[in-house]
Amino acid sequence: MTAIPASRTGRAVPRVATYVALSVAAFVSVFPFIWMVISSTNTSIDIIKGKATFGSAFSNNVANFFAQVDVPLVFWNSAKVAILATLLTIAVSSLAGYGFEMFRSKMRDRLYSLVLLTLMVPFAALMIPLFMMMGKAGLINTHIAILLPTVASAFIIFYFRQATKAFPTELRDAAKVDGLKEWQIFLYIYVPVMRSTYAAAFVIVFMMNWNNYLWPLIVLQSNDTKTITLVVSSLASAYYPDFGVVMIGTILATLPTLLVFFVMQRQFVAGMLGSVK
Repeated sequence: MTAIPASRTGRAVPRVATYVALSVAAFVSVFPFIWMVISSTNTSIDIIKGKATFGSAFSNNVANFFAQVDVPLVFWNSAKVAILATLLTIAVSSLAGYGFEMFRSKMRDRLYSLVLLTLMVPFAALMIPLFMMMGKAGLINTHIAILLPTVASAFIIFYFRQATKAFPTELRDAAKVDGLKEWQIFLYIYVPVMRSTYAAAFVIVFMMNWNNYLWPLIVLQSNDTKTITLVVSSLASAYYPDFGVVMIGTILATLPTLLVFFVMQRQFVAGMLGSVK
């Protein structure tokens, strides 16, 4: 019988421990979603009791959810807000990140520091001023009131500036020699080269806007304008909440973000690693 070398055994033990730790972390991360799916098949009473096995109330929960919620309208509101906010944020923030990195001036670093300082301001400190501004502009209970505060994101500006550091400056110099203007360089050279960065930013910003809850809760006041997160929250905060219906709404609210992530996961990983193509 051949003995296993001690050095190989010593390397295998940390590897096994790593896999065990990662498996536990993965299970802890996925368990809420698994429990949500299982709970969607049970009645509200079974969910309160903590039943962790599949039941037979799934079709009834789905029927009750569609009876209580105008699903097409709610999803349209959420999709409109999330997609428009994502496109606006990426367009403005990528331009800002490109400008901060490519153009040099005495005030550039100071202005950039001020932008980063805004990350330290909690949103709770901005809610009242923002609400007053939207009220004076007559934008309360409109989706524009949700879009405007998200147009410029300090984090996404920071993300694009850091990613732009990997952009080959030789391409920009060669384009200038060929007579291209700055907006042409940005649109026809920078954007295609940095497409993985844009994909990663799209996933991040879309998820933030789709799951946005606090600001829409303050601004949107009628059922015709509410998003899926607000609808699910209202179902859960009812006097006698039907948790089976709430689980159905939560699953439906989660599916778009999962779809976007799985479709763009390769680009997301490449963008987060800072790859340039």
